Amino acid sequence: MAGPTHTPYDGSAKPFSIGLKPLDPAEWIEIDRHYRAQLEEKDRLIAERPDDVFAARPDTDAAQREVLEMVVDHLIRGHARIFPGRDEWDFLGDRLPRFQLHGSDEPPLQIAARFVQEDLVLMRRMEDGWRLAAASLCFPSSWTLGEKFDRPLEQIHKPVPGFGPDTRMATVIRRIFDNLQPEKPVERYNWSLQENDELYRPRSEAQKDARPGSSTGPRRDMATTFIRVERQTLRKLPVSGDILFTIRICLDPLAVLAHHPDRMRIAGSFAEQLDGLDTHQLAYKNLAADRDALAARLKALADG
Repeated sequence: MAGPTHTPYDGSAKPFSIGLKPLDPAEWIEIDRHYRAQLEEKDRLIAERPDDVFAARPDTDAAQREVLEMVVDHLIRGHARIFPGRDEWDFLGDRLPRFQLHGSDEPPLQIAARFVQEDLVLMRRMEDGWRLAAASLCFPSSWTLGEKFDRPLEQIHKPVPGFGPDTRMATVIRRIFDNLQPEKPVERYNWSLQENDELYRPRSEAQKDARPGSSTGPRRDMATTFIRVERQTLRKLPVSGDILFTIRICLDPLAVLAHHPDRMRIAGSFAEQLDGLDTHQLAYKNLAADRDALAARLKALADG
């Protein structure tokens, strides 16, 4: 069983913090063994529910084309290093003529998203702050594009404990966006737990509000729980001045930690993070029902 790619729950990232780190531009796009499967899942979602996974303001076409050129250039220049094998490169090469880079009726941002495992979100500075101006979002983590599209950043973060309008975190994030430089991209990580390995996990605000109690939510155990890690990057686009926000989903069975060479440290830190979540944070992560049981199992792993 392959180990997890990223482990932000090991103490390297604090839950509900900004936690931005400098990103080497050469490491911007990640490719792993799930590359083909995730791109094919994107194709399916785009075909079956196009209005759920893509939205764009009509004035973003030039910025979308800028993103497409940037993504394709990055893949072509870096393929010798980032593509795990010839079969994967053949797969990408087969997609190039199918999804024309120029002269296509398909939105450029959606074409770009078909070539990478990341979802792509375009943020634009307007009079009332940074707004979600365009997105190809096939793998949402408990939110919906329809409810976030063309909304200010503070409203997008409203459900996140401590990050809503008029909070210190909202002010800090706005300053980070305002001061981001094209040559200095950044990255951060989030984690959550889910009861299956589904990538497409939309959840509306009404669905979240329907689970108000401290003991509601799915019951999970170690054997059936998956760790969902979001690797997020922010890049200022040099021409348009917009910001490209990428979201890469990594899914691993929680049980894989039992085979990790550093399992005692990682499991112990993960248990501490679960124990440290307050009532609002537990509700946001939908963990109120089984936090204690999962933390106990992780502590058992940590104890050897």
